[in-house]
Amino acid sequence: MARFSVLGWPVFRQAKSKDKLGRGPAVESPKYANMRPRTEDADKVVQSVCPYCAVGCGQRIYVKDDEVIHIEGDPDSPISRGRLCPKGAASEQLVNTPSRQKTVLYRRPYGTDWEELDLETAMEMITDRFLEARRNHWEDFDEHGSPVNRTMGIASLGGATIDNEENYLIKKLFSAAGAVQIENQARI
Repeated sequence: MARFSVLGWPVFRQAKSKDKLGRGPAVESPKYANMRPRTEDADKVVQSVCPYCAVGCGQRIYVKDDEVIHIEGDPDSPISRGRLCPKGAASEQLVNTPSRQKTVLYRRPYGTDWEELDLETAMEMITDRFLEARRNHWEDFDEHGSPVNRTMGIASLGGATIDNEENYLIKKLFSAAGAVQIENQARI
């Protein structure tokens, strides 16, 4: 440990130097003199929207070698003006966590283990089940004979981890399919 010296005090350095207002070299710490911004090495900066809630805060995503190295608030965003909530500020961890699931997992009915499926197979399974539920539960008329053209076999519960545009498209998709049970976590 270095020995304490009054000569190292910023006030003493300020009085000794020409930096009378204490805004220059007199207050610079040797520890931080060689530090660089963590975003300096980024290959590119991509503008995006925070994935968590429906507010739509702007983000700047710093990318190096096709890997996200830092995410911060976008000061050009008219919504958030460069600010992010704690979840938005930590969204880099969402992308880079080693526990992030990158494959489709499926557990068969009455199964005890998960198995990996390729994306195309999983999408076909979802499509087949969606269309079957729509077909099996389609209602042209209600109990009073009024035309309803709906299905009660499909429901949607949207989450706050997708943005406004995705929620809008999901609402349109399910409405076009005849579903009436469409809700979002943000309203509950």
